[in-house]
Amino acid sequence: MFLYTKMRNVAGLSTTDAQKSSDMFAKCRYMDEITGGRGVVFATGTPVSNSMTELYTMQRYLQYDRLQELGMAHFDCWASRFGETVTALELAPEGTGYRARTRFSKFFNLPELMNLFKEIADIKTADQLHLPTPEVEYHNIVAQPTEHQKEMVKALSERAAKVHGGSIDPRQDNMLKITSDGRKLGLDQRIINPLLPDEPGTKVNQCVDNIMQIWRDGQADKLTQLVFCDISTPQASPARKVAKALDNPTLHALEDAVPLPEPEPAFTVYEDIRRKLIAQGMPAEQIAFIHEANTEVRKKELFSKVRTGQVRVLLGSTQKMGAGTNVQDRLVALHDLDCPWRPGDLAQRKGRIERQGNQNEKVHVFRYVTEGTFDAYLWQTVENKQKFISQIMSSKSPVRSCDDVDETALSFAEIKALCAGDPRIKERMDLDVDVSRLKLMKADHQSKQYQMEDNLLKYFPEQIEKHKGFIKGLEADMEMLAAHPHPADSFAGMEVRGDTLTDKENAGAALLDACKEVKNAEPVQVGSYRGFAMSVSFDAFRQEYTLQLKGQMTHQATLGVDPRGNLTRIDNALAQMPQRLESVKAQLDNLYQQQAAAKEEVGRPFPYEDELREKSARLTELDTLLNIDSKAPGQQETIVAKSTRPSVLEGLRRPMPPRAADKKSKTHEEVR
Repeated sequence: MFLYTKMRNVAGLSTTDAQKSSDMFAKCRYMDEITGGRGVVFATGTPVSNSMTELYTMQRYLQYDRLQELGMAHFDCWASRFGETVTALELAPEGTGYRARTRFSKFFNLPELMNLFKEIADIKTADQLHLPTPEVEYHNIVAQPTEHQKEMVKALSERAAKVHGGSIDPRQDNMLKITSDGRKLGLDQRIINPLLPDEPGTKVNQCVDNIMQIWRDGQADKLTQLVFCDISTPQASPARKVAKALDNPTLHALEDAVPLPEPEPAFTVYEDIRRKLIAQGMPAEQIAFIHEANTEVRKKELFSKVRTGQVRVLLGSTQKMGAGTNVQDRLVALHDLDCPWRPGDLAQRKGRIERQGNQNEKVHVFRYVTEGTFDAYLWQTVENKQKFISQIMSSKSPVRSCDDVDETALSFAEIKALCAGDPRIKERMDLDVDVSRLKLMKADHQSKQYQMEDNLLKYFPEQIEKHKGFIKGLEADMEMLAAHPHPADSFAGMEVRGDTLTDKENAGAALLDACKEVKNAEPVQVGSYRGFAMSVSFDAFRQEYTLQLKGQMTHQATLGVDPRGNLTRIDNALAQMPQRLESVKAQLDNLYQQQAAAKEEVGRPFPYEDELREKSARLTELDTLLNIDSKAPGQQETIVAKSTRPSVLEGLRRPMPPRAADKKSKTHEEVR
């Protein structure tokens, strides 16, 4: 959706106009106008999938008037309160140098942002909904690196050092390429070099073994499995791509008759897995790639086959097999061969199997990691991002600010430490989790302290006085009731609309006649009974009359259509006063106990303060050490610019021209 903003070249901030988005915005504004802001309902499982700026778009759709009221209808105003932009040197898209690029790197005032968002958002997490989804058991499968992988990881470290030092043209190598190669290497060494051997024990081979075991165990029920892999996906051959792209009936007719020249197929993990599964006895027709279903009709047919168990192993990427893939009926296992970049992608993967409609009570999610590569760190990073988003969306975040989650490349320090097998990386990740947990506990402790202080100052005194008033009122009403007892074998009499009636039947009938004149929920006085003033109100929704007996307190009875039965209901309501009195006294005792307990607890320090302080200090120390170690001694960062661009440094090194006379300089200063 189009944004009016003065910001330019901010990464992740699109100002282009999409017709469907503008159309949706116009319809939302129209519905808000004719319904008073109650005409549009959005439903989504991932309101924040990549960046916190997505919240602004949601707010613009659903609470535009509120944003205008707060002076935040324009994105720049919203961003100035909740976001912070940072300019840093990043690789230019054309790969010919570095350029200064501005992006949102931090968000702050998060409690206020979420309070504003929750005015239009009813956030329900899975643990709140208790949906009938299967229990998920997670399995982390760790594969040991091969000797080739170990050597390649060392080479990644050397490449990162060269890129960081500026000694290599960024068109040839850069951090994005290194990160991409690191992810490929963690999956299978043959993606980097197809000539390398297929060694046993790799995570691809372990995945094949697990798939086969689950396939055998689920033969009777035709249980199915999903395999997610975003790297090394199957690609159509170039010649066939060209033929398909040309809208020529003759070409399509001759496609089968004339063989197209096909190059040697490149290695892909997908084909490798299919070949190994078939070799171990799985029928080829029970294995499918989501990429083969390249139309909506084919995709529906494929999904139907998976739901019925005709296809029992489906391989695909997050993009093609994530949102919209409903094949959960027989799913018993999901295999994550690689780690996606975005937390939302991880949630979409898991959502394919942890879903309503799955006939299995327990399902399994396998996550494969190659030790000593980027795998473990990437999983930890993405899961931490997802935890942060989950905390934000459930208002449990212990922080007022956060870094944005939109990152697709590791920093030099991270690559250097990972490739060196630095144990401090794992220590830092563990500390990061511990510090976040302790901060959450401290925030909860502080919240309870503030609540107790407020209760001691306002809530307990007000409630205690209120309950004391209830007790006095009930005791006075009980005295009133005792002063107007029922005669032994007769009716005490009731006054209805000025007439005193001593016959039960007549009194009940007169009361029903008086009720007919009451048309709304506003109580109308109709008489008195045993010293209590009587009034009646009508609930149009429930279609029933309620009688209130007013003394020091109010006592209610719901009226029916039986005249004598109504009098019995009224007497029963009055007879409940002793029980009400005992209940109020018990509530008063409970309030005194809560007040005493709050006085003991208020002011107590956070019990884990020392642990939080020590771990926070160690975390800061590790961050400093890792950043220091990221630079080689005496190595200086340089900025690689385009070769055609004039060198600023060379210009600064040129000798300065001789200074002019003082008088001339003075004249120049005066003119300036």
